[in-house]
Amino acid sequence: MSGWKYAFALSKEEVATATPPGTAKLMLEDESSGGSPRSSTSLRRFPQPSEDPADPLNWAQWRKFTLLLTVSLYSFAGNFTSSGIAPALQLWFKAFPTDVRPFSDLTYFIAVNILFLGASNIWWVPLSNIFGRRPVLLAATLLMTVGTIACAVSTTYNGVLVSRLFQGIGAGASESVAPALIGEVFFVDERGRAMAIYTVFLSGGSLIGGIAGGYIGYQLGWVYIFWVGTAVSAACFIATLFLVPETLYDRVVSSNIDTTGSGQLPIDEKGLESHVEDAQSQVLDYRPFTYGRSLGFTHYRGGVANNFLAPWKTLRFPGTWVVMFHYAGLVGGIVTISTVGPQLVAAPPYLWGANVGLINIGGIIGTGLGALYTYLLADAQLKKKVKSSGSGLAEAESRLPTMFPSLVIATGGFFVFGFTGQYPSKNGWVGLSAGFAMVSFGLMQLPSVGFNYVSTCILSHNFPLA
Repeated sequence: MSGWKYAFALSKEEVATATPPGTAKLMLEDESSGGSPRSSTSLRRFPQPSEDPADPLNWAQWRKFTLLLTVSLYSFAGNFTSSGIAPALQLWFKAFPTDVRPFSDLTYFIAVNILFLGASNIWWVPLSNIFGRRPVLLAATLLMTVGTIACAVSTTYNGVLVSRLFQGIGAGASESVAPALIGEVFFVDERGRAMAIYTVFLSGGSLIGGIAGGYIGYQLGWVYIFWVGTAVSAACFIATLFLVPETLYDRVVSSNIDTTGSGQLPIDEKGLESHVEDAQSQVLDYRPFTYGRSLGFTHYRGGVANNFLAPWKTLRFPGTWVVMFHYAGLVGGIVTISTVGPQLVAAPPYLWGANVGLINIGGIIGTGLGALYTYLLADAQLKKKVKSSGSGLAEAESRLPTMFPSLVIATGGFFVFGFTGQYPSKNGWVGLSAGFAMVSFGLMQLPSVGFNYVSTCILSHNFPLA
C-alpha cells in the first residue's frame, strides 16, 4: 500500500509481478511434489514467534481467548453505553420537568458521545505505543466507568452532556487499542476469525443497548440506564485489570528468516518484532510467564512526537482512505438509523411506546448473518488464495473480495430504510428493520477485513500497529 503517486504509476505488468506490502509466506513447500507450495498442506505461522513464553504469540489458547473476550466486552460496553440513551430521550421531560429542551438539543447527548468516542483515538493510539496497551486500556475503562457514573448523578443538561463527553472518550480505545491487542496475540491466518468475534460484540453493543435502553428507561427510569451501563463498564475495568496482560512485546527473531520467499528480510512490526540482535548468536534464558508477570506493565518507549505524528502519516496511503471512508459511511449510517429509528416508530402510524428499541432487532439479525459470513470466509479466503497462487505467499489484499458483496447490500439497505422512513405505513416497520439489517450486515466485514488489511500494510512501512 504505497503512496498515491506510486500506486497509480504502476503498469499492469508491474502490478502482476509486484510483492505488495504486508506479504508473508504462509504455505511451506512440499518436497515430495517438487517443492511446490500449491500441493502443500503445511501452514507456516506468521509472524514467527520467539522462544520466550512471554511472547503473546506463544500464550496458551485460553489466555488468548480470555483476552479476546475481555476486549470484545469492552467494545460492547462502549457502544452499549453510547446507544442505550437513544430510545429513552423522550423521558428527559419526565426526569427533568423544569428543564424543558427541544428534541434537537437532546440528540447532542448521542452526537457528542460518538464524536469523542472516535476522536479520542487521536491520543489513545499514540499513548498505547508509548506506555503500552495495558495501562491505556485500564485508564480508558476506568474513565468510561467514572463518566457513566457522572451521567447517572448529573442533575442538569450541561452536566449530562459533559459526562457523556468523557464517557465517549473512555470508550474510544475499544475501537483502536483493543483491535491492536488482537493483532498482537493471533497469527495472520487466525486474525480474521478473531476480529469477527470482536466485531459481533462491537456491533451488538449498540443494537442491544438500543433495545435494553428503552425498556430500562420506561420501566425503571432515566437514571437506571446509566447505572446498568456503570455495571457493564466496571466489569470491563475489573476484567482488564486481572485478565489482560501487556501485548506490546519486543520480539527477538533471527535476522535471516525469509517471510516472503523473495529473499527479503522479515517485515519489522513495531510492538511485534524487534530485530535487536541475531537470535542465533546468543543463548537466551527466558523466565516462565506466570500469572504474576501477566499483571505487570511494559517499559516506557519514548518517541512521543513520532508516535503522535504516525497516524497522520498513514493518510498518504490510498488504502487508508478507502477503508476509512468505507467504515465511516457505514458507522455513520448505523448511528443515524439507531438514533432516528426509535423516533420513527414512536410516532404514528406505529406508536410503539416502550417497545421502540425493538427496531434494533433487524440490526441484530444483520449482525448475526454478517458475523457468520465473515467468520467462515475471512481466513478461508486468505488460505485459498495462498494455496491457489502456487507461491505460498499471503497478500494483505487477499481478504478484500469478501467486503464487496456486503458493501452492495449495505448501500441498498440505506435506500430501503430511507424510502420506508419517508413514506410510513402500517407495515413500514418491516422495511425499516430490513434496511437496518442490510446495513449491519455490511458493517461486519470492516474490522475483520478492512482493519486487517490496513494494519498489515502499515506495519510493513514501520508505523506503529495501533
